[in-house]
Amino acid sequence: MKDIILKAENISKQYRLGQVGTGTLSHDLNRWWHQIRGKENPYLKIGDTNDRSTKGTSDYVWALQDINFEVQRGEVLGIIGKNGAGKSTLLKILSKVTAPTTGTIKSRGRIASLLEVGTGFNGEMTGRENIYLNGAILGMTKKEITSKLDEIIEFSGCERYIDTPVKRYSSGMTVRLAFAVAAFLEPEILVIDEVLAVGDAEFQKKAIGKMQDISKGEGRTVLFVSHNMAAVKSLCTRGIILEHGKVVFEGGIENAVSYYLGGDAEAINLKTFGKDYDFPVFKLNEISLKNEGRNSDDVLLENELIILSTKLEIKTQDAERYHLTYHLYNEMGEAMFSFSNSGSTSLKSGQNIISCNFPKSFFQSGQYFLSLFIVEDSKQPIFVENDIISFTVVDSGRELGTYMGREPGYIRPQFEWTIE
Repeated sequence: MKDIILKAENISKQYRLGQVGTGTLSHDLNRWWHQIRGKENPYLKIGDTNDRSTKGTSDYVWALQDINFEVQRGEVLGIIGKNGAGKSTLLKILSKVTAPTTGTIKSRGRIASLLEVGTGFNGEMTGRENIYLNGAILGMTKKEITSKLDEIIEFSGCERYIDTPVKRYSSGMTVRLAFAVAAFLEPEILVIDEVLAVGDAEFQKKAIGKMQDISKGEGRTVLFVSHNMAAVKSLCTRGIILEHGKVVFEGGIENAVSYYLGGDAEAINLKTFGKDYDFPVFKLNEISLKNEGRNSDDVLLENELIILSTKLEIKTQDAERYHLTYHLYNEMGEAMFSFSNSGSTSLKSGQNIISCNFPKSFFQSGQYFLSLFIVEDSKQPIFVENDIISFTVVDSGRELGTYMGREPGYIRPQFEWTIE
């Protein structure tokens, strides 16, 4: 039998946009009038989808809509999605910081949450006093908290400042102490938002290791939100993906990360082109990236060979006059290098599938962008498009419990070493 420790049923959350307190009294009275007559809340029937990039037509927005999932004891659930997808709202509801508009949360045991820097901490109280305060909120006795006090202080690395008011802590120190409190006071369910990104590499490594111990060694449940897909893959066993406040995917973590990095309907590593890319000299059909032996809709792994393929038709007989040049940029928009088929292989009249192979472990994990130039007679570009395709490389070979973070730079050249 499944040992379900947390269950979300039909969770929805509606917010009213605009200035707080404007016109809400009339809406509250309207809700009350419907309620005493035994009718449904009239504002549940209106409201826009949670898409932060559009203007919308309603004063109400559904931050979450009809969320359903179950979490078993000892499971680590990754909650993935873009900024504004509803991840933090869902965690606040699960942590009982805010109530859902509709639906219910059923849980067994204590829930400790780490949602935002400083959540649950009183800035005027010292670090030591905040440890006791948070323990009391979790329902622990003073004796239980005292027995864990030394471990919490040691793990946080804030011993020198433990009797200083928390308002004088840096954001990194606050997160260190908050995570130590949440992890060591033994909740049955630990809820972690993206706050670990505030900590340094050393602390992130410790935190990931501790969460692995909590779930695998102690059999407790972790809900983890992060934009670091390598950390998500290392830690989580299952994932759900939120998009505009709705669950669009639920399944194994490998498939969840693949779906998220692949985008909506079209894989981010595969782009097809229509009639807008049909010109008198050539027609561009498709650009794709994939690992050797895999599909374009799979995650690109850095420790496997990566193949860049370009499909295009050359409509003239003198096809050798033309060549492709790509410019590679990192996520900061910085140019990495350019590469071309000129001098290596020539295009031919008709259909061409021209491929370029990146060696294993050439790229660091991260997001990259390619700009395409089609050049005539090695001097005149007849086609230029910046950021024509983007792709994300994921590190699957490194054990994050041992090492957290990535090496400096964006590429990982494999040099030849000798010893005499």
